[in-house]
Amino acid sequence: MDEKKQTKLLDQLESGPWPSFVKEIKKAAATNPAAGDLLGQLELSYEEKKVHWKHGGIVGVLGYGGGVIGRYSDVPEKFPKVAHFHTLRVNMPTGWFYASDALRTIYDIWERHGSGLTNMHGSTGDIILLGTTTDQLEPAFQELTQAGFDLGGSGSALRTPSACVGQARCEWACYDTMGVCNHVTHHYQDELHRPAWPYKFKFSGCPNDCVASIARADLSVIGMWKDEIQQDDAAVAEYAAAGLDIQKDVCDRCPAKCMNWDGKKLSIDNPECVHCMHCLNVMPKALRPGKERGAIFLLGAKAPILQGAVLSSVLIPFVPAAEIVDTLKELVSRIWEFWDEYGHNRERVAELIQRVGMAAFLDAIGLDPVPEMVAAPRDNPYIFFQKESDGSNGDDKG
Repeated sequence: MDEKKQTKLLDQLESGPWPSFVKEIKKAAATNPAAGDLLGQLELSYEEKKVHWKHGGIVGVLGYGGGVIGRYSDVPEKFPKVAHFHTLRVNMPTGWFYASDALRTIYDIWERHGSGLTNMHGSTGDIILLGTTTDQLEPAFQELTQAGFDLGGSGSALRTPSACVGQARCEWACYDTMGVCNHVTHHYQDELHRPAWPYKFKFSGCPNDCVASIARADLSVIGMWKDEIQQDDAAVAEYAAAGLDIQKDVCDRCPAKCMNWDGKKLSIDNPECVHCMHCLNVMPKALRPGKERGAIFLLGAKAPILQGAVLSSVLIPFVPAAEIVDTLKELVSRIWEFWDEYGHNRERVAELIQRVGMAAFLDAIGLDPVPEMVAAPRDNPYIFFQKESDGSNGDDKG
């Protein structure tokens, strides 16, 4: 049977204007039979509307409890080259900065021991090496470690911490995300390899949150300023002269409605600012983060696991930049101790808090409640007004 008939459904994914993963797998199939069988199994899944991968047990490398995702085909007789198709998660350099020699080293190792297919990068940030057999896991791991790489986290273990490029390239970064992430990764390296604590750390340099920590990290560290936005009135005037409608495109789109433009002067009510970054993004030459910089710590984001998706909530409103690492490690030690005592199997910290209550959680980790912890300050979920009867005519009084 010719290739077009074999992958007639997958071929449609190559027809659009965007890059196609099917095209890349076909290129790999020219030199690696596993990639060819992968195409065949994927086509079968599209035809039958059924996933043909199964989890047939735990696989890994010597001494590590994470970093390898076991995957097996449930139709190995049809596609023997992907009967085993395990994934390796390799700890990426902070900020995803690579030397070209490092990339070539990884690819050479993977072509020797796996399918040659990669995902740069997975949603957790790791280098994802897609598809190898059980007997090739240890040789691949040994070559990776000899080249200076290590496995990242997977499963019910600490996941690989990730960070935006921060001060390396971004003008908005309020702290050294790459430095903090690198320190945390090395400090908690054992927890990445030996499942003990399901947790994700993500570090964003500013409220733009380019690593989406507020949606995906159990502990989010997002860069923040505490004082007033730095404002250059001459630059604001230049934007207006160049045609920017400051009232429409800046003030009217401010979620806090804390900005006013009278046609000549931009005024900001800084105490009402919610640090959404919109005005700074629109007028980067005129507005800058304040000078008193640090980070806000948020807790509890996750995708659906035992319960539904949750965005993280404020835990510590502001930590000066110089104190971020020490504060984080102290906070983690307290949360970890509480999770070890009361957490359930595969339960994330947000689910633990939902189960035991925020009051009990804060008391256990020694934090006092503060107004910033209230996600919706104009809503009070703890007071309910119920109608009461006056006993006279059956009518209710509020």
